[in-house]
Amino acid sequence: MLGEFSYCNPTKLYFGKEALGGLKEELPKYGKNVLLVYGGGSIKKNGIYDSVLAVLRECGKNVFEDGGVMPNPTTEKLYEGIERAKKANAEFILAVGGGSVCDYAKALSVSIHCKEEPWDKYWLRFEEPDCEVVPVGCVLTMVGTGSEMNGGSVITNHAQKLKIGHVFGTDVYPKFAILNPEYTFTLPHYQMVAGFFDIMSHIMEQYFSGEDDNTSDYISEGLMRSLIHSSRIAVKDPKNYEARSNIMWTATWALNTLVAAGKTTDWEVHMLGQAVGAHTDATHGMTLSAVSLPYYKHIMPYGIAKFKRFAVNVWGVDAAGKSDEQVAAEGLAAMEAWMKELGLAMNISQLGASEEMIPGLVKSTLVMEGGYKVLTQEEIAEIFRASL
Repeated sequence: MLGEFSYCNPTKLYFGKEALGGLKEELPKYGKNVLLVYGGGSIKKNGIYDSVLAVLRECGKNVFEDGGVMPNPTTEKLYEGIERAKKANAEFILAVGGGSVCDYAKALSVSIHCKEEPWDKYWLRFEEPDCEVVPVGCVLTMVGTGSEMNGGSVITNHAQKLKIGHVFGTDVYPKFAILNPEYTFTLPHYQMVAGFFDIMSHIMEQYFSGEDDNTSDYISEGLMRSLIHSSRIAVKDPKNYEARSNIMWTATWALNTLVAAGKTTDWEVHMLGQAVGAHTDATHGMTLSAVSLPYYKHIMPYGIAKFKRFAVNVWGVDAAGKSDEQVAAEGLAAMEAWMKELGLAMNISQLGASEEMIPGLVKSTLVMEGGYKVLTQEEIAEIFRASL
């Protein structure tokens, strides 16, 4: 049965080819000084920057820029952004980019007026803000993280070899998000498929926990089937609007807290992947794909019923005449074939990790308790070795 829960998601979404029209509707609700946050400059090449800037100007905003947000936002970049925001007297933050840009914008929103050291307060002690939070809006250009409709913010501290996500409360959620699937068309193949697996991982990490028959898991199965179907179309035809729009919508629902309602969740794959990212700066979705199969093979015996259900309901495995273990293993084999079809990283060696790094990777991995098996340090090391 479903456990007790409360559910609230205050983010307003504008979806479709004309979604940018929602920006003109939303901006008048917020202050005059806007900090425009974006990544490496691709939005200036594909025209999105000009389109957004035109709306900001039309709405009479004073625009201050904070570009150069990297794929794994760092503490150094965060502190640089805090100073920029203070000089601009920023009253609103508009993030234009993918999940990292949205994550960074939320990190800024809680840090600009913070009286303490933000890294310690939010990413080490996991406290909620007790200062003014600067509101955030998002214009999404890459799908995967779901950051456009949640309170998550992942920051990397290179000095401490830590990459940690803090899931903030609803006050930190973006006030609105603009989702135009066409804005994702120019994304390089590597980044596109990495985002696809990030979506899959989000759903699986909420799905592979608990044995109960609940609505959340049925929704998750439908989302996974939709993603698998559309991803196969998108890798062959990246500008297929139907496929890319379905993937964009799936990504949002995968991590806006809906499918976690009423059940426990297991985020250990993210902890393993983020440890790899902290040491290698590899693309987030690829760090997840590289550790997922070794992890799920390791915990499968502890949640065999759910892994069998995953095989049958998501991958269409025929269970007739087979043991539960055989069916479950076929499900993971089907997932592995799909991952290779997409061109995902299948081991951490591809991402720059080595046997010598394993002690450091283990030290950088947070241990979660929501899944079928709480890992020991020895098991974490074993999974990393299997991921090489």
